[in-house]
Amino acid sequence: MTAEETVVPPTSAQLAAARKFVKAHGKPSSAVVENIGRAGARVVLVGADGALGDVVVPSVATGEALVEAVEDLSPATWDAETVNRTKIGPEHRRKMAGR
Repeated sequence: MTAEETVVPPTSAQLAAARKFVKAHGKPSSAVVENIGRAGARVVLVGADGALGDVVVPSVATGEALVEAVEDLSPATWDAETVNRTKIGPEHRRKMAGR
């Protein structure tokens, strides 16, 4: 964390979104916190069923605090286990392709 980065706790809406995802997509779910520059950080959620979701937060520190605060959500990296667990459906592929 840099001297200019202030740790902002996750909002109730961010926490609710992550908890709703875990409830809908199974336990345990995992989360990869990715820095997206000035916009903050993206917490990519991977459900036990392989579904993907995300929550955007103001900083990596906030993302890590979000993961810590949500029961049954564990921190992860884009290792082989996490990647192999994801299931990307046709609708998501079309969205990623900009269609």
